[in-house]
Amino acid sequence: MFVKKPSPKTLTSSSPTDVNSTMPLQLRSNKCVGFLRQNLLTMLTIIGVVAGTMLGWSLRASGVEWSRRDVMYFQYPGELFLRMLKSLIVPLLVSSIVSAIGSLDLSLSGKVGLRAIVYYMTTTVCAVILGIALVTTIRPGKETAWSQPTPTKLIKKDTLTSDTLLDLIRNLFPENLVQATIATYRTRLVYDQNDTLAIKGHLDTYKIAGDYQSGSNVLGLVAFSVVMGITLGKMGERSRPLQDFFHALSEAMMIITGWVIWLSPLGVFFLVTAKIMEIESFADLVGRLGMYFLTVILGLFLHGFGTLSILFILATKKLPCRYIAKMGQVMATAFGTASSSATMPITIGCCDEMGLDPRITRFVIPIGATINMDGTALYEAVAALFIAQLRNVEMSFGKIVAVSVTATAASIGAAGIPQAGLVTMVMVLDTVNLPAEDVSIILAVDWLLDRFRTTINVVCDALGAIIVSSLSQGDIDKSRAQNQADRELAPAHELTELEKGEH
Repeated sequence: MFVKKPSPKTLTSSSPTDVNSTMPLQLRSNKCVGFLRQNLLTMLTIIGVVAGTMLGWSLRASGVEWSRRDVMYFQYPGELFLRMLKSLIVPLLVSSIVSAIGSLDLSLSGKVGLRAIVYYMTTTVCAVILGIALVTTIRPGKETAWSQPTPTKLIKKDTLTSDTLLDLIRNLFPENLVQATIATYRTRLVYDQNDTLAIKGHLDTYKIAGDYQSGSNVLGLVAFSVVMGITLGKMGERSRPLQDFFHALSEAMMIITGWVIWLSPLGVFFLVTAKIMEIESFADLVGRLGMYFLTVILGLFLHGFGTLSILFILATKKLPCRYIAKMGQVMATAFGTASSSATMPITIGCCDEMGLDPRITRFVIPIGATINMDGTALYEAVAALFIAQLRNVEMSFGKIVAVSVTATAASIGAAGIPQAGLVTMVMVLDTVNLPAEDVSIILAVDWLLDRFRTTINVVCDALGAIIVSSLSQGDIDKSRAQNQADRELAPAHELTELEKGEH
């Protein structure tokens, strides 16, 4: 029986077609899977923010009157997540700065620190100038139908502006490092009826006292860590055991951070839901404070995507879009927690994933999370002039300059915690002779603006790490080349020590 054999052309003709038809689909499928796997956490966190917002609105619209205890129950999982992040701040901050400075050449660490401080001061000054320009142009206080604001006395002023500035420097030099991890020094003026020199209402005649408030003295810890890192760098090989300890501690904290990060979608979901539930009224948000709210949001948007982008392009000769797109996890966490300090571990992890030198990121990011508060500086400048417009207080050029300088100093002194700017706002209001109680005028929208300005703060920190890393790349390469030359010239018994020095 004769069976016709298929020709080779018949056998092979369908094969290339099948391969060509399936390969693009397979490649696309692999790319989609890879993209989802790489950005899964970011997407889940953003979904958590959106879902929390929707649930919060739905619960408010349900007609049920939610008590404070009900809100506390909703917020509880988010509070646990926030406590986990905050528990990492002190060990990660100290170990990161010490290990980063200790492993860098002293000349290189000095250049990196100088570039970081110049960048942060430049962005803060630009933010204040932008905020003043917007509030004096838009004049939201004049457009607001609020003739005689009568805020409740929520904040009692018991300190002078000069005391706040002096406390900023005092906290740079903590007298007890253990205490600095849990408390911050604050000057307090006390009125004593039996004091014949004290005049009621004149704070400058009160007795000068001081106490410690709950909250880590981050400025003092940063100052100590910088000095310790410089000291270890000068000690050379004798400091190797201590450097290895801080390096291992930093790596351990980053591993724990990686575990905690996966809880961020649930954490921000419950935090945002509870925050929306506890708001008393949205009337101030869309009504009397609408123009003020829009002015601050416009300023933050222009600063985040305008000023910072221009500085980024000038410094790196690159567009920032690709880097900002990778910060979704950082921005979503910052918006949900409203704390730049709590977001710091996630910011460091994000910069590490971008391929930045860990020595740069672990040096620049903690300092940025401490002193760089662009969003807070812009917000405080706008808020002070907005309240002055409400009160019909004329602002001369000298007063505007005073507001800008005070807002810059106040933003540096503001802690990286939710609504810390309200405390330093008192200092800015004192500059234009406005009562401290006027802070309560803007309380209705501060909870939401706090989240937006924190997001800008952490984006500025991350972009700053990229800029400093780019500007320092030549020095880093030169340092590596020198180390390579030293390795080639070093005796055999010294090679092990040189290799241990490269973390």
